Amino acid sequence: MALKRKKPTSPGVRAQVLISRKHHTTTKPYKPLLTPLKGPKGRSKGTVSVRHQSRGAKKHYRIIDFLRDKKNIKAKVLTIEYDPNRNVDISLVQYEDGEKRYILRPKGLKVGDMIIYAEKTSPKVGNAMPLKNIPTGIPIHNLELQPGAGGIMVRGAGTYATILSKDSGYAFVKMPSGEVRKFLEDCYATLGQLSNEAYKNTKIGKAGRSRHMGIRPAVRGVAMSSPRQHPHGGSYKTSGIGRPSPVSPTGVPSKGYKTRKRKHTDKYKVKDRRKK
Repeated sequence: MALKRKKPTSPGVRAQVLISRKHHTTTKPYKPLLTPLKGPKGRSKGTVSVRHQSRGAKKHYRIIDFLRDKKNIKAKVLTIEYDPNRNVDISLVQYEDGEKRYILRPKGLKVGDMIIYAEKTSPKVGNAMPLKNIPTGIPIHNLELQPGAGGIMVRGAGTYATILSKDSGYAFVKMPSGEVRKFLEDCYATLGQLSNEAYKNTKIGKAGRSRHMGIRPAVRGVAMSSPRQHPHGGSYKTSGIGRPSPVSPTGVPSKGYKTRKRKHTDKYKVKDRRKK
């Protein structure tokens, strides 16, 4: 995946580092799989519910097939496309019955390749199988948390998970964060590492592109003039945050305060990502 720099015609462009899109085969998405993105973002009945978010540039959402539920039917890769809603490339595939769907494109998947979703098939990039039939050590992505629920894990650009071992109906999977977690062997996953791995090396370069992406400006709490705006705010103090430890705008401690509620799922965690 090649990176490209523009001619330094302005301070913003001088700092930009973008990804080349020469490998994309089309710039026109498949219209039946598009849906509009309308309304405000980060708002609830006009009130800010999530700070620093806006709708950004006008774009359509691409309906991605995370479930991959067309079993034992081969599909041919038709395109490699850019998706403005995510950092990984997508591919349009056509099944033998004529239906077309979008999938996340793994690294190495080319136009014309044939892929399949099946109980048992060859360990080829783009194929989807249950964890019990996937050999250990092979990169996987789009991993199901519950059998039949569709892939919700390992979907970012350049990421992949690895099956370490299998025992008693569970597969021990090493996640991109370093965490080792147990999954039921009946959970499906797609083989291969996701494409666009150079995304982490890009640089926005200027504030304008950040606004196009739907990111609004952020103001430091200590720069605010009143504690009504932020607990760190107020002009009566001389320096610092004026509190024993930093907090969020709603007063929740922002360092080391655990907010995880689904503790009953900790039993599936074999190794924590924070422990080495």
